[in-house]
Amino acid sequence: MLTVGLTGGIASGKSTVSRLLRERGAPIVDADQIVHQLQAPGSPLVTEIAQAFGPEIIRPDGSLDRPRLGAIVFADPAKRHQLEAIVHPPVRAQIWAEVERHRQGGSPPPGGNLLRGQNGGLLGGSPPAVILDIPLLVEGGWQERLDQVWLVWVDATTQVERLMARDGLAREGALARIGAQMPLDQKRAVADLVIDNTGTLHETEAQVDHAWRALLASAR
Repeated sequence: MLTVGLTGGIASGKSTVSRLLRERGAPIVDADQIVHQLQAPGSPLVTEIAQAFGPEIIRPDGSLDRPRLGAIVFADPAKRHQLEAIVHPPVRAQIWAEVERHRQGGSPPPGGNLLRGQNGGLLGGSPPAVILDIPLLVEGGWQERLDQVWLVWVDATTQVERLMARDGLAREGALARIGAQMPLDQKRAVADLVIDNTGTLHETEAQVDHAWRALLASAR
């Protein structure tokens, strides 16, 4: 089973590409979803975060106040690294547990058809590939244990404009959040495939369709 890391940057459109892959039958291990599960109200991880950053980052219902926490860590690199040191180890362990769950699901039948219908959904057994949707894939060194890395890329101007529109941020705030991450152009150095999401959804969808079918063909 091939392991393919899907990454990008804030407002690059990685979630859109992940959704398109899921629609084509790709099994997705979503790091953000795992983070939300591990940070459920009352969880040990939320307790540890509150101990490090103060009780004010916990809402009255016990949930994590992510906007308030984000404002803290995006303004201070040291605090961002502190949060990453708390969150990343359990998330990493859960991601690999999910990969192993897919791996233990069996194998496609010899010579069997890996496609189901027009969109390329999988038939039977364990998948020939699993997609690991990880925002900080390159920063965390995940590429060293993956078979391929796919990068969702947009140019810098488009990234700023989309983030401002999506989150209602002023340009300075958008630039600060983008600046807290590794530049997308720098991530190209480790990418086996770049999906250019600067254009229309239709153009992105065509790239995703081609990439997923090519991956299935190589797995066969």
